[in-house]
Amino acid sequence: MKKQVKFGVGIGVIVVSMAFLAWLGYGESKTYYHTIAELQTLKGSEKTQRMRLGGTVAPGTIRHLTGRTDFVLEGEGKTLPITYIGTDPLPDTFVDKSQALVEGRPGPDGRFVAEVVQAKCASKYEAAPGGAGGAKATPTERSGM
Repeated sequence: MKKQVKFGVGIGVIVVSMAFLAWLGYGESKTYYHTIAELQTLKGSEKTQRMRLGGTVAPGTIRHLTGRTDFVLEGEGKTLPITYIGTDPLPDTFVDKSQALVEGRPGPDGRFVAEVVQAKCASKYEAAPGGAGGAKATPTERSGM
């Protein structure tokens, strides 16, 4: 009977340890999405948690410096200075007036310190001028053959 008790206690310790580690991992990986205007209304611990922010890159604000890239995001009439310190290269679509999504934490000096930057260029996904959008039908498709 003593072996079974030791085995049960060992299994219990392993299960409790795994549950605790899963709970810690879940808490660290949570990322909240906020707008630039909402960021200014956050209070207390909400300001220090990991979050995502979206906006438009302000024209002429991208500065590539050693070990970081600084730029400004605009949204809802507000602006926010961003410092990107991630290890991944910035996307090719990260240019002036592109939509960007940054992930990181607000810094103590009012800058947002981003570890991840995602960008898309809205003009890449718009219909060409004068076109109705979509692919043109071939003669076979038009005749229904």
